[in-house]
Amino acid sequence: MAEDGRACYVYGVVMGDRADESVKDLPAVGDPEAPVALVRHGGQAAVVSEVPVDKPLGTPEDLRTHARVLDHLAAQGSPVLPFRFGTVMPDIAAVTDELLTEGHDAFARGLDRLRGRAQLTVRARYEQDAVLHEVVTEQPEARRLREELRGLPEEAGYEQRIELGRLVMDSIAAKRSVDALELDRRLAPYALASVSEEPASSEGLVNASFLVDDAKRQAFEEAAEQLAEHWHGRVRMRLLGPLAPYDFVADALLEGKEGDE
Repeated sequence: MAEDGRACYVYGVVMGDRADESVKDLPAVGDPEAPVALVRHGGQAAVVSEVPVDKPLGTPEDLRTHARVLDHLAAQGSPVLPFRFGTVMPDIAAVTDELLTEGHDAFARGLDRLRGRAQLTVRARYEQDAVLHEVVTEQPEARRLREELRGLPEEAGYEQRIELGRLVMDSIAAKRSVDALELDRRLAPYALASVSEEPASSEGLVNASFLVDDAKRQAFEEAAEQLAEHWHGRVRMRLLGPLAPYDFVADALLEGKEGDE
């Protein structure tokens, strides 16, 4: 690895004591038949596979495969530093002589800080009918506009439809702010760090990721389950993990940053 016309795709870095079997039979980005392997150097190992240099990367399957490899490694309980999708080195020599040699100290710092920790991600979406019912129940103006529009043909009541749509969107945005805070209030106490973002879809509530110690994972999962029960019929929650710490690896690599709480 890598031969002419081939390069090394790098998924991330793990501890050098990982067994070769830990990556056996995993799918590979760009070439499903290429074996995923560990390239060891200086007590660390890069997780790599061969990719053809003449084939562009970036298909949905490539993205899923990249995450599948890293999440498989994270689920094994040993720290993993995930790289951005699309990281490619010319050959094995570049992986050892450049990547692992030059990055050794930062990688050691990151692996130590992430030891015994994993990312858990919560994706929450509103049940559209339920949240619309809340808006109409809570907003007299929304009820009035709905009554005015009831039975009118589609081309009629343009201004009322615009006003109703704006009112609904503003009301859901206000709910989203309150509910996102509630989710963080319930789950953040079990995490070392968290990041969140608003989903792109109108029915989305929040996508939130948490860095959780293995010792607190069960408590975190129980708190998430209790919140899902509390919001049953109103919000759909999906808990993903343990995942590779995609949202926390940058902080873990920073020199001088405290890694322990």
